[in-house]
Amino acid sequence: MTKAKQKPDFEQSLAELEALVDALETGDLSLEQSLTSFEKGIELTRSCQTALNEAEQTVKILTEKNGQPILEDMPASDDD
Repeated sequence: MTKAKQKPDFEQSLAELEALVDALETGDLSLEQSLTSFEKGIELTRSCQTALNEAEQTVKILTEKNGQPILEDMPASDDD
């Protein structure tokens, strides 16, 4: 059995999204190409947003203990 389709990584999706935006901004695409690019852009935007939400949740989990934020003082620098 093959693996489920893997999600592209955030940086790759963002780079592809930026390339699509650049192509759309030039105005050199046909209407059909523009619509296809726009649809792909929406898909990439959602993928990036999902990745950011997952990263935010991971950070939240790592910085909480028993549902309470863990706040620690920054170490004092020796420059003072």
